[in-house]
Amino acid sequence: MTDFNQYASEWADRARHASRELVLASGNQKNAWLRRSAQLVRTRTAELIAANAKDIEAAPGFGLTSAMVDRLRLTDERLEGIATALEAIALLPDPIGEIFESNVRPNGLLVTRVRVPLGVVFFIFESRPNVTADAAAICVKSGNAVILRGGKEALHSNLALHRLLVEALKENGLPEHAVQLVDTTDRDAVGAFLKQSGKIDVTIPRGGKSLIERVAAEASMPVIKHFDGICHVYVDKAADLAMARSIIVNSKCQRPGVCNAAETLLVHSAIAAEFLPGAATALRDAGVELRGCPRTQEIVTDCAAATEEDFRTEYLELILSVKIVDSVEEAIAHVNEYGSHHTESIVSQDISATTRFAASCDSAAVHINASTRFNDGGEYGLGAEIGISTDKFHARGPCGLRELTSYKYVVHGSGQIK
Repeated sequence: MTDFNQYASEWADRARHASRELVLASGNQKNAWLRRSAQLVRTRTAELIAANAKDIEAAPGFGLTSAMVDRLRLTDERLEGIATALEAIALLPDPIGEIFESNVRPNGLLVTRVRVPLGVVFFIFESRPNVTADAAAICVKSGNAVILRGGKEALHSNLALHRLLVEALKENGLPEHAVQLVDTTDRDAVGAFLKQSGKIDVTIPRGGKSLIERVAAEASMPVIKHFDGICHVYVDKAADLAMARSIIVNSKCQRPGVCNAAETLLVHSAIAAEFLPGAATALRDAGVELRGCPRTQEIVTDCAAATEEDFRTEYLELILSVKIVDSVEEAIAHVNEYGSHHTESIVSQDISATTRFAASCDSAAVHINASTRFNDGGEYGLGAEIGISTDKFHARGPCGLRELTSYKYVVHGSGQIK
């Protein structure tokens, strides 16, 4: 295949047509599709695992590590997790048609703002096969048609899941092209889809930094993205030190390979000598390698030296940068200079310090006396999410159903003229 522009245009046309049909779909229809999809996942387990076996067999040729292969693998338990997630999304409130603001004007006009879908979503991901089902579910539930483009390492698994989703769409009277899966792994196809600005309303990349940078550079439509998750925990001079130790260990170690794991620990100089030795021991016991500033090394003598680059690095492994600061203002300045606008946490009993930190850190989420690991759609009560955005427009933080909507004004009159 060489004419990817024509290929992408045809797929986008089908998605656009499907999105216009989805606008009229009822919440009951969409929920029935989700429940039927879950049922098919459970009853066609053997088919899905057989398709996944082809991807597992090909994995060494793609240079996947053992950990990557494990994330790729589908098991009975993981397929049950996919089915359960689909059913959970069916239980969430349907955002489409929600009137979230209204007022009556002096002339009697009723002015309302109503949630509507974005339209067509192009979703690019380098992740586990469950993302195929999750992304399709979130998009269709929020009234959007979606074009999915997964990684080549999961192609057979994704195609098998996609077949079930389309089967369920047809059974429930929904347009079959509401969920499309790009069936070529050629990188040039991605570039062609990114040119379809008149037909695709938004692109969402979910994967490594190089993928997101490429999409941000080439996309002709808005992009909802996050780059790195360089998250900080700041231990203030007024912190409960036992709480602070628990929070930094959880933020770093509970799952180090995710975007909301802490990568840098900032400690106020007034409590550094008291706090750091015990915190360092707890972190080392959990397998963490520490890289500290010169003042940190004076207290934790076996700590490696941190470079400028360390403070700008998303490690995604058991490595933590440490820096001693002299004030909450210095901590804020460090976060805004070196962070990635993702998640920051302050541990302090001083309300003026927590208020200033929350107001001044230019990040999607600021946690007060809580782990960075709570920046998650489920933990925030949003239900499922399609990713965590570090942008400011149009969505920020965990992107759930409402973040995949826009709004329109609907005005009710009784014959008024101007």
